[in-house]
This record gives sequence, structure tokens and C-alpha cells, in this order.
Amino acid sequence: MRQKRAIALSLLIGMASAKAETQLPSISLHLVGDSTMSNKPNLAYPERGWGQILPEFGLPQLSIKNHAANGRSTKRFVDEGRWSSVLSSLSANDYVLIQFGHNDQKSEDPTRYASADIDYANYLNQFINDVQDKGAHVIIASSICRRHYTDTGTLKRTLTDYAAAARRVAREKSVLFVPMNHQTCHFLAKIGEAESQQYFIQVPPDLYGRYPEGKVDNTHLNVMGAAKVAQFFVRELKTLDHPLSDYFYRDTL
Repeated sequence: MRQKRAIALSLLIGMASAKAETQLPSISLHLVGDSTMSNKPNLAYPERGWGQILPEFGLPQLSIKNHAANGRSTKRFVDEGRWSSVLSSLSANDYVLIQFGHNDQKSEDPTRYASADIDYANYLNQFINDVQDKGAHVIIASSICRRHYTDTGTLKRTLTDYAAAARRVAREKSVLFVPMNHQTCHFLAKIGEAESQQYFIQVPPDLYGRYPEGKVDNTHLNVMGAAKVAQFFVRELKTLDHPLSDYFYRDTL
């Protein structure tokens, strides 16, 4: 009996998904951000951006265009002409998801540094205005959490000022804010330092030619970490019943 019910439920879900696929118009979601979101072309190496995994959750009508790039801040993304390129590709009713912060806080690098309260906030305001002038929709997300713990195992929250600035700008401009920093930091704090290793780059020695001595990277995600962060984003859209959530037919892989 349970097996029959499970089969019936599966068929109903499949029918609902098929109906949604035939009724939804095609749209584009543009991803704008840094290396934690970007595509990683070398699939032999374990690093992934969460934006790279996001299409695995979506319907065919959702075209995800990942403009995120390694090492970029709001300032550098604009100065290099990348933002202009994104704008030139936008159409009315497209969605643009923007997530920066990791490189904005690098005060030792004037090509990337953007102060949280002033420069970073001003760039986010510019992005929102530019997207809305194109008749498109903007979503602001805060930076995902770094895996940094104290000696006693307490998670260090290193991007809270940028997360707060992103939230404030989104509220002032009345656009959707996705609290990715809060969600990912809460998750890492809950599971603890040891268990969190499985979501980040933990390369053993003598496996990858690029890192003969191995590599521990507590900022960038592996495949499982990228999938987990993408899941947080999809579930937030579902919780908010946002129109874009209709284009994600599942929240697990």
C-alpha cells in the first residue's frame, strides 16, 4: 500500500511539473558576483561556484546566465566593464541576482576595496537603478559565510558589515533581499568546524598537480558546498513564494 501511494504521489508531482513546464514563459536569470558564485571550467578540480550548480534545480524555461567572476568586487566589476556588459545583455522582465562582499572588504587592494557603508552601498544602489531602468527585476543577496572558527570552535562572522549594508540598500530600494550570509553562517555554526570541512576545498597532498602540497581553502566551495548554498537560495525563494520560485522544480539534487 505504501509503495502504491509513493508511486501515485510521484506521478502527481511529475504531472504538476510537466504542467508547469508547458505554462511558464521562458525567462533569464543573470548572476552577478564573485568566485563563490562563478562557473569553474576545470571540472577535474573540486571547486565550484554555487551559481554553477543552480541550474540543476531549475526548469528548462529558466535560462541562468552566470556573469560572476573570480576576484571581483562591486568596484572592480564596474571598472573592468563587466557591469556594462551585463546591462547590454538585459531584456525587460529578466532577473538579476547580485552578490558581492568578499573582495570588497580587501582594504589592502585599492582596485577592489569598497567600504561597506559608502562605496559598496553606492555600487549596489547603482546596480539596482540600472537594472530597473532596463525594466528588469533585481535581487540583492548578502555574501556567503567563510569557514573561519576560533580556537574554541566558535564561528567567526567576517562579513556582517557588508551583509548589513546589502540588507539596508535592498530595504531602502524596496527590492528582494536574500540573507545568504545569515543562512550560511547559521548553518556552519550549527554543524561545527569538523563537519563543515566537507563543504569546502580540502585538497590532500599529491593529488592535484596545481597543489602538490595540498590546499585548505575556507572560502571556496566544493561540489557539495555549492549545491548546499544553491539549495539555500532556492528554498528562500520558495519560502517567500517569489514568482521566480516557480522556475525551480526541486530543492534537492
